[in-house]
Amino acid sequence: MAFGGLEKKQSAAPMAEINMTPLIDVMLVLLVIFIITAPLFTHAIRLDLPKVAAAPARQTPQTITLSIDEAGKIYWNGTILTLDQMRARFVEAGKQQDQPEIQLRAACSTRYEVIAQVMGAAQQAGLERIGFVTDPPPAAASH
Repeated sequence: MAFGGLEKKQSAAPMAEINMTPLIDVMLVLLVIFIITAPLFTHAIRLDLPKVAAAPARQTPQTITLSIDEAGKIYWNGTILTLDQMRARFVEAGKQQDQPEIQLRAACSTRYEVIAQVMGAAQQAGLERIGFVTDPPPAAASH
């Protein structure tokens, strides 16, 4: 059975030609998609990354555990301090050759203002190594 014409010929042979219109339509759609998406592939963020040779590992400096409770009280290695006493200790620690690392532990309900004051005081004293200590989330129960 041939699908090529309206005439009924006795010697009707199957149509051997390919209809090019659908092929051209698909190719034009693909070309339009390529033209639209090609500029997206070339857009990249330029970064000037530092080139640093690995330095020998230096000795681990002392660690200061700074805890802040819900009421905003500050504890320096377990000893309660006022904000002014903490600033004075930061200045002393900032003058050291090998600056200590500050591990900041704050309760979840601690006001951000207190944490910002502690971080600002550390920065003003020249201390750059501040780490936030958190608890890992509870493990999900297995089903």
